[in-house]
Amino acid sequence: MSPPRTGAADPHDLATHVLHLADAEHLAALDERGHVVLERVLDRASCRAIGALYADEARFRSRVVMARHGFGRGEYKYLAYPLPDTIAVLRAALYPPLAALANAWSERLGRDTRYPASLDQWLERCHAAGQTRPTPLLLRYAAGDWNCLHQDLYGDLVFPLQVAILLSAPGGDFTGGELVLTEQRPRQQSRVHVVPLAQGDAVVFAVRDRPVRGSRGFYRAGVRHGVSELRSGERTTLGLIFHDAR
Repeated sequence: MSPPRTGAADPHDLATHVLHLADAEHLAALDERGHVVLERVLDRASCRAIGALYADEARFRSRVVMARHGFGRGEYKYLAYPLPDTIAVLRAALYPPLAALANAWSERLGRDTRYPASLDQWLERCHAAGQTRPTPLLLRYAAGDWNCLHQDLYGDLVFPLQVAILLSAPGGDFTGGELVLTEQRPRQQSRVHVVPLAQGDAVVFAVRDRPVRGSRGFYRAGVRHGVSELRSGERTTLGLIFHDAR
C-alpha cells in the first residue's frame, strides 16, 4: 500500500515519499513495460500550487505555443533556474533510482554512456557539454488542444527516462487529454499505450528508446509520446526531464 499523499511543505518528507514509490517493484514494471505509474506523488493542494505557477512569468525562461511550430495545439513554459523547491526536490529524488535502470538499459543496448549516481553530477556533465538551460516545464491544454507524438531531446546528452505528473483532475477539471505512448519495434507495427492518470499521479517513461528482450538478446524499441485531444476543460501537467538543453 502506498503511503498517504504528501504536500510540498517539507522537502525531506516529499523526497522520502518519492523514494518509497520508486521502489524495486515499480522499477521492475518500468523495465518490463517501458513506463510505470507512481500513484499519489503529490496531493491536491501541491498540484494546485504548482499549477498556479503558470501565471508567474518570472518563474519561466521561455513559452512555446505549439501551433506555431506544428507541435499540435496548446502551450508550455520552461521553468528557469532556480527551480521552485518542490520541483527541484522531485527531480533530484527521482533521478537516483532511475539512473540505476538507465545504466542497465545502456549496457543492454551496447552503449558506452553511464549515468552518475546523483542529479547534480549528471547536470555538471550536461553543463560542461553546453547544455545549460533547464528543461522542467508546465504544459497547459484547453478544449480542442493536443500534442503530437514526439521525443524530448535537447542536445547530445540524453537521460533515457522522464516523468510527467498530472496536476489537474480528470473528469472534474477536464475530459479527454490522455497520455499516449507508442513503441516502434523492428519489422513490426507500432505498439500503443494509453496511460490513465489521476490528479497527482506521475508516469515514468522512456524518452527515446528502450531495450526489449527478443529471441536473440535485446533489441532497441523507439518510443514517442503525445496527448490526445482535450474534449473539455483545462489540463496542466508538470514535465520533469533530467537532461538540460542547449
